[in-house]
Amino acid sequence: MTRFAKLIPVFALLALAACETVKGAGRDLQTAGQVVSRESAQVQSGM
Repeated sequence: MTRFAKLIPVFALLALAACETVKGAGRDLQTAGQVVSRESAQVQSGM
């Protein structure tokens, strides 16, 4: 096996981990956006 062929599983694992990290960050940003939206709606209703 070539050295590159031995590294393919490592690259695949890193790619999967990166996808999960981005997915988690997306969820965090979505939650933060929802909080901001709720707070702004409360402020607007109090005006």
